[in-house]
Amino acid sequence: MGSACSRRGANRDAPPSSLQTQSKSHQPADQQRPDTMSTARIAIIYYSTYGHVRTLAHAAKAGVEKTGATCSIFQVPETLPEAVLKAMHAPDKGDDPVLTHDKLPELTEYDGFLFGVPTRFGMMCAQMKAFFDSTGGLWQKGALTGKAGGVFFSTGTQNGGQETTALTTVTQLTHHGIIFVPPGYSYGASMFSLDEPHGGSPYGAGTLAGADGSRQPSEYELGYAGHQGEYFAKVAAKIGGKVLEATS
Repeated sequence: MGSACSRRGANRDAPPSSLQTQSKSHQPADQQRPDTMSTARIAIIYYSTYGHVRTLAHAAKAGVEKTGATCSIFQVPETLPEAVLKAMHAPDKGDDPVLTHDKLPELTEYDGFLFGVPTRFGMMCAQMKAFFDSTGGLWQKGALTGKAGGVFFSTGTQNGGQETTALTTVTQLTHHGIIFVPPGYSYGASMFSLDEPHGGSPYGAGTLAGADGSRQPSEYELGYAGHQGEYFAKVAAKIGGKVLEATS
């Protein structure tokens, strides 16, 4: 009788077989892939209406590539109708490839992701949220678990969401099991300077677009974005067990 009770108790406490199978697929990415000593690969994924975040994205890309890591840059699909964009006087989107839904499986090939996120009312814009919502298939497989993630952003004003935008992005990373890698205060003493208004925070690089979007990223903000790219690539490589061959 004692043995039967023990067996029943064990069965009651064990998770369903489907969950046991699922948990195996949620191993950290560096345990799933055999190429643990290959060169680190970073993807920068962003949305930009007026080009501010795109400019930061390319500065971050230069920083990533400075470490010797491979870097790809993508923009997420637009959700606004062309007529609305025209009424907003939005410029051309540029030549960066659009990360359409059929390309999402390719994200499993990367060791880390830097997300460029514009602010709308203190949180991430609808286009970026729609992108994250489209990654349910990857989430279900645990395909991005154990990879590195970071964020940079743009707001209209100094108090327009330089931190809350990052925080609302972290929730997306958390559900994917992506490890958030903030730069902290690693950019140095200039982060404490009050000589001029500037974006950025311990969460990541940032820019101030101005109420009418006319202000462009400053030298400081571009420098911080480049620093974040370099810093992030080094940490992502450590997390993924990858090598870096610095170019300078």
